[in-house]
Amino acid sequence: MMNEKYERQMKKGVLDMLVLRLLKSEAKYGYQIIQEMKEKSGDTFLLKDGTLYPILYRLEDDKLVAGKWSEAVGKQVPRKYYEITEEGKKALTEIEEVWKRILDGVLRIMED
Repeated sequence: MMNEKYERQMKKGVLDMLVLRLLKSEAKYGYQIIQEMKEKSGDTFLLKDGTLYPILYRLEDDKLVAGKWSEAVGKQVPRKYYEITEEGKKALTEIEEVWKRILDGVLRIMED
């Protein structure tokens, strides 16, 4: 369907911002981010591993998040936790300002 294509494109543009936003309060591992994204968005953002991890790796390459492996405790396997960096917090503030400006402009046009 045509609208699925548009929906995918629109969502793609905000995923970096949303991932950074979810990491703002505490470090999280991948599955945790996927679950939180699903719950907080009311099932609007249903990410797969294949979508999330390239975003996390890109944010890590850009020094906006830092990944750290946890220790294996008991039966729990080691997990890689992602934490927003100071640079990431600054970038998030800038991205949110851009997003608000874009959203405002879109809403103005859509009012007609």
